[in-house]
Amino acid sequence: MQIAPGVNASAWHDLKLDDPKAADWNRAVEILVSRIRDRYLGPIDFLIQSEEAKPAAQRRFGFTVLAIDCLLVETLEAFIEGLEDTDGQSKKVFRRFLRTRKQFAAEFTSDDIANRFYEQFRCGILHQAETGGDSKVWSVGPLLRVEGNAITVNRNKFHDCLKTEFQTYLSELRDPQNSTLRGNFLKKMNFISRL
Repeated sequence: MQIAPGVNASAWHDLKLDDPKAADWNRAVEILVSRIRDRYLGPIDFLIQSEEAKPAAQRRFGFTVLAIDCLLVETLEAFIEGLEDTDGQSKKVFRRFLRTRKQFAAEFTSDDIANRFYEQFRCGILHQAETGGDSKVWSVGPLLRVEGNAITVNRNKFHDCLKTEFQTYLSELRDPQNSTLRGNFLKKMNFISRL
């Protein structure tokens, strides 16, 4: 089973990660980069770039972009927390990411806004193929605009913020002093690469 392009689960298990300063830690992080880039970031970047020259009103990939980004939010928080899966706790996990990660916390200033985003976008798009209520996906303007019960999200800014958060997480993970974060990462990757 491949856990990233060209990386089998057995290759993951061959890494020596007991020593926080081991050279294999660089390889472990690069495996994660490859996994996230190929499954999430690359496809979204391609979709956004393919519509860049079009006027905002003619861009059509908003739901797809946001659907994949919502999957990535949950995935990253599962790595951060060391969760094998998010079954039965996805709302809490999703909300915690939006409320605590620097790129999002300034916009998601309350649990209510984070919960509504989760329900109207993450669940709406992934389960119903539509946003909930009067909420909209757009590609211009601020990251988030809340007007009454309606939320408008700029898919491009959301994606850029998510890429920045991923880079921040990678920097934190590369630091040998972050033993708890590394332990959580190992727990998640060991679950993914179970033989």
